[in-house]
This record gives sequence, C-alpha cells and structure tokens, in this order.
Amino acid sequence: MVLNVACRTVSGPLSIKGDHSDIMYTLNSGWVILFADSPQEVYDLNICAVKIGEALRLPVIVAFDGFFTSHQKRNCYVFEDDERVKQFIGEPQSNGVLDVKHPVTIGSYMNEPDLINNKYQLHLAMEKGREVIKKVFEEYEQLSGRCLKALKSHRVSDAEVVLFVLGSAYHTAVAACDRMREKGKKVGVFSFSVLRPFPAREIASLCKNAKAVVIADRQDSYGAGGGNMSLEIRACLQQERINARTISRVYGIGGKDFYESDAFNLFEAGFDTACADFDYIGITEGESNYLPNPYFAPITADKAFVGITAEEADGKVTVKGCGVRDTLGMPKRLAPGHGACPGCGIPVNVNLLLRGIQGNVVLLFQTGCGMVVTTPYPKTAFRVPYVHNLFQNGAATLSGLRQVYQKKRERGEIPDEDITFVMVSGDGGVDIGLGSAVGTALRNEKLIIFEYDNGGYMNTGYQLSYSTPKGAKSATSHIGENQYGKTFFHKDMPQIMAATGMPYVATAAESNPDDFIKKAAKAQYYALNHGTAYIKCLSACPLNWGDKPNTERKVIAAAVNCCYFPLYEIERGHTALSYDPEKRGKKIPVTDFLQMMGRTKHLCKEEYAFVAEDIQKETDRRWSRLKAMAESEVL
Repeated sequence: MVLNVACRTVSGPLSIKGDHSDIMYTLNSGWVILFADSPQEVYDLNICAVKIGEALRLPVIVAFDGFFTSHQKRNCYVFEDDERVKQFIGEPQSNGVLDVKHPVTIGSYMNEPDLINNKYQLHLAMEKGREVIKKVFEEYEQLSGRCLKALKSHRVSDAEVVLFVLGSAYHTAVAACDRMREKGKKVGVFSFSVLRPFPAREIASLCKNAKAVVIADRQDSYGAGGGNMSLEIRACLQQERINARTISRVYGIGGKDFYESDAFNLFEAGFDTACADFDYIGITEGESNYLPNPYFAPITADKAFVGITAEEADGKVTVKGCGVRDTLGMPKRLAPGHGACPGCGIPVNVNLLLRGIQGNVVLLFQTGCGMVVTTPYPKTAFRVPYVHNLFQNGAATLSGLRQVYQKKRERGEIPDEDITFVMVSGDGGVDIGLGSAVGTALRNEKLIIFEYDNGGYMNTGYQLSYSTPKGAKSATSHIGENQYGKTFFHKDMPQIMAATGMPYVATAAESNPDDFIKKAAKAQYYALNHGTAYIKCLSACPLNWGDKPNTERKVIAAAVNCCYFPLYEIERGHTALSYDPEKRGKKIPVTDFLQMMGRTKHLCKEEYAFVAEDIQKETDRRWSRLKAMAESEVL
C-alpha cells in the first residue's frame, strides 16, 4: 500500500493549512515514510514507493507539505511511456484477497508471543529498508536521470552552523544559506527524504564538524522541549558522540509562511551562544491582562420568548403562534456581521430555525462554511453558547454535552430550566458524520439535528457529496464529451433518518417560511419531551450553484415546486405532506429548476437530455412514494 499524505495541521483549533503535526503522529505506526519537498519529488517518490513497499512487505507513506507543495503549479517531468514505469516496478508479487485461487486471511487476531515476534519482524524489515531504499533510489536515477537521496544537504562540509528543515522550506533555507555565505558566514542546510527508517548515522556523519545544529520543526511535541525531529536528531548526535550544540525552534504551524528572513534568524541563533535551546519563531505576544469583550448581549430564555405554544393529542403535536408575523420579536441568535457570501442560505436558514425555538439554546456546528464564516478568531457571531466539532462526531459530542447538562440539572448544579440542543450540519450534508447521527437517532437523544443542504463540500471549493444533484458540475464531477457531471442521484437523508424510528423528521424551505418556523417549533417540542428530531432544508450557495444572490429564494421555491425537494414531515412514523404543488397548480418540470443554476443548466441541452429524463423519473418516483405514504394509515 502507498498512502499520500498532504500534511496539514491537527485540530484544535480548526485550521486546514499545512504543517507537520499530522505526519509526526505516524512515526510509530510501522510504515516506511518518505517526504517530498517538491511536486517533482512527489511524482518520483510515488513510483519508488511501490517498489520499496513490495520489497519490504511494508506499507509506505509519501508525505509532502499541504498547500505549499500539494497545490503548487510547477512543471514536472513524467515518463512518456507508462511501460517504462511498469518495468521498473516489476510484476505484482501478490493479489492478496483478490486471488481467489490462493485465499489468505488478512487482519487476524494475534496473542503473545506471536505479537511481539511480529513486531520484531517489522523492526527487521524496517532496518532492511535502509539498503532497499538506497538501491531503489539508485536504480531510479539510472532510469530517470534524477537523483533521490535519503539525506540531502547544501554547503555543510565546512559549516559552523547547520540548519535542518523538512519539506518545502528546504528550498527557502538553501537560498538564505547562499546569502549568508556571501556575508562570510559558514552555514549549511540539510533535510531528508526518508523519515522511516530514520537516517541517524548519515545525520551524525554530516554534522560531525558543526559547532551548532539548529533544528526547525513545523510542529511541537508539547512538553518534550522540541518537535519530533528535534528529539530524534538530538538523540542520534548524542549516540554518535557528536559534540555540537543543538538548538530547537518551532515554526510555520498552521501554514504560517517561512521566509528567508526566518532562515537568517535561525542561522544567527546558531552563532548566538546565549540564546535559548528551545523556542518558537513567528509568534505574536498577546496581552497578559486581556479579557474578551462580548460584541453582543447574550440571548437567554427571558429574551427568546414570543408565545409559541404546543399541544399534544392522539400522537400528534399542534403548535400555535409560530407564523412569520407571530415571531417578529424573536431576536437573532446568529447575529449580523458574519462573513458569509452574499445570498448564502446558511444564516437565513439557521435564523429561520431558531425563530421557532423559544428559550435557551446550545448550538453545535460541524465543520463547514457555516462554522468558518461565523467564528473567525477572535470574533463570534453567536449570541448563545456554541461548540464546533468535526464532521465525524458532532452528534455524539452534542449527545454527551446534553447528558452532562441533564446530570448537572438533576444534582442542582445548574439552574432548573430547559435547554434545547441543536446540531447544525451542512456542506455536503450529513455524509462523513452519518454514523454518528444515526447512532444518536437510534439512542433517541433529546436534541435536534438540523441539516442545511447546500449540495456539496463548499468550504473547500465545491467537491461533490452524496447530496449533490445528479448531473451537477463540481470540482470533482466535470462536463465534457465523456462526462455530464455527477453520475448518481442524491441520497434521501430524511428517509434514512426516519428509518431509525426517531419521533420527528421534517423538510423545510426558506420559500415557505411559516411552514419552516412551525416545524422548528414542533422539533423543539419533540426534542425536549420525546427524543431526536431531524430537520433538513435546501440551502442556497450562489458561489458554487452558479446563480445570483438575489434569486435564491426563487431557486429554492422551484426546487420545492418541481418536487426535487418536497416539503413533508414524518411524525411518529406517519407521513404528511406539508405542501402539494400539484393540488395548488404550481408543479413544474425539474428542468425548470435545473436551468436556474450554472452547475446544472447544461442538463437542459439536447446532448444531456437523457440525464434530465433520469432526474425527472427519479424525482417523480420519490414524490409518488411520498404521496402513497401520506395516504397510508401505517406509513
């Protein structure tokens, strides 16, 4: 197995930028780890990695700097003939579980002493890797003319101060080294392309004449006095009795740029006998007495009451006083001043939801545009308690938080008043966190799951998701002679959630605001009294949908009227239509909706008519099924 890792920082706080905190977690995983400092090396090391992995029977990581390397636009030399690469790598040694004539078991359970023996064999294979990697690199140089080395260096042989950096920063350090040499400073730089097996003896040999070795880490091993490369380079110099001072500096965390001026400062630290052995560079000292000033007054229960009432009878809940006019006095918990794009549906839909929810609210947002545009440090647009967590575990996290609230309330540690817990998910819908959300629904936790469905992973440039419409153009579904956009239908998330048996499921749209607010009020009643409630809305994204901000409500209305996004609710297992465009004489073809957006308007052309027909058939099938469920006494 060859795994590419575009190295990025590890939460929290959330950052998607590049540093080395993630790759350093893998050092003890038993993988061979190669590290590329340029797009060319990414290409070359991937070819070598296959051959190295098969020779050692170990998996291999090819790592490189996220964004600094992964997103660079640079020319690469590639082999014109794939056959040359195949001949270099050789024939596969095994088809593993795909070889049905020679079945193998992978991933068996292992007790001691077999496990320690297995780990010893892994150790032997990794040690063998030192020679295997060297040999493969030499063979690849003969094939490509490009030299790969486990250890690379620049002007180190007579250097008094040697700087180590890993990855793309090496090139910046080399340029700074040459400038320092022009000023008469004897400095050098080294890096390596192999993290595992660690090239300890080569490092010691390289640094044997240096007076100081400055080790720059793009991560920190907190509490250990340096990042992982500092710890390992120090250890190998000590083991080989190299009498050079080591100085550790942490830099570039969270994608902070590394400039020549930073390299100059690192070199100068090596000449400064009085400088600290460990420190960070590029940090900004904060105010020790700083106390954050809230931008808005908090919205507590007494300020969020507009007289909505709920009554329960015969297995159904009736809510009153929850129209648009009735709730004009409800303050916005998500305040104006956020950074959402013009026309973005997220703040519109979140505030519509919260307009129907009275009293205290605690919000949890999963990663996505919604959390990014509302909470840029050190500001927040929320006037109620707010938590962010990643896609995978939002519902589970909020479940735990609600359980803590319940226990504290029972013990009298917090005021005896209701809190409505709401998880907000979007940017592709509940894709990555589906398991957590379904688990929460199956446990029937007393909270609301709210999904703003903008039909893609919008925060990272609009990659397709399971909620993206079939045929839609995205960064990962293209249009051309052989492609027509996404190749499969969007998932029916409300029906998935309804299958858990949760007490309340509903769809809502900003084009029907009274219905939206009413369903929010019902969801709150169920969440406080019976268990999990789920509401899904269609949320506009003009930037990636390819339409205009001032037309989004019409686009959403078209989705409702063509039944692509029908409005209904499932209350304790019984389905009811909230809005029937057929009976109102407003039903339109699905192409009327598709042609309103740049991402799908190509489907209205003759060459893509077959896709539009498929979408119409599936839309009609789902609508017919919903009507049948609404007419049934048991569905």
